[in-house]
Amino acid sequence: MGRIVALDYGKVRTGIAVTDELQIIASGLTTVDTKELLNFLRKYVQEEKVEKFVIGEPKQMNNLPSESEELIKPFLRTLDGVFPKIPVERQDERFTSKMAFQTMIDSGLNKKQRRDKALVDEISATIILQAYLNRKQ
Repeated sequence: MGRIVALDYGKVRTGIAVTDELQIIASGLTTVDTKELLNFLRKYVQEEKVEKFVIGEPKQMNNLPSESEELIKPFLRTLDGVFPKIPVERQDERFTSKMAFQTMIDSGLNKKQRRDKALVDEISATIILQAYLNRKQ
């Protein structure tokens, strides 16, 4: 088995989470500038066996795609071109930012730490990945 890599794709930054090799535990990995994302993923895929990508799917409350989905579509085509043998699945990402923020509060992080948008993105990616794992069980 390989790892599953989840992305909370954003215009500026992308949060990244991964599973262990047995695909049991979702853990935050890092946040990268979106313009550096493909280079980061190329290096990561060379070092680790990646079985699948899970990309957050932003939706509105009425289940229609949100505006940010238009930013993700070109990236999905590029990702498929760069890694044609690694399948991509989508996972609803509604409320992940709010859940990430609440997780930071529950973890006892102070206000300055909670303003770290990169950490919010990484935690959001972890929530996306855990939701995907829960859905597949």
